[in-house]
Amino acid sequence: MNLAINEIIAVILLVCSLFFFLASAIGMIRLPDFYSRLHASGNSETLGLMLSCLGLVIYEGPTLLSVKIVIVFLLVFLANPIGTHILGKAALKSGHPVWTNKDKEE
Repeated sequence: MNLAINEIIAVILLVCSLFFFLASAIGMIRLPDFYSRLHASGNSETLGLMLSCLGLVIYEGPTLLSVKIVIVFLLVFLANPIGTHILGKAALKSGHPVWTNKDKEE
């Protein structure tokens, strides 16, 4: 089984991205409130997407497809934090409660 170095690096990056996507999914299930879940999904998904796009670009090499992957990543990289911020701000303005340790005791 002869794997090129770019294929090995791509596989490593894709496995690392899988870790961050799984961490995001677990955070969405396990964290107690909307704001914590928003934080977990926003950060982990952006990093997971970055690693997976980088792995795909390295695997594909310098082609037009790689340029398209980078453009999609840049758009999501800009939109994801902005969307997360807007959702959090809207939830706070609408009076959505913030979880505290007092909530845990009840």
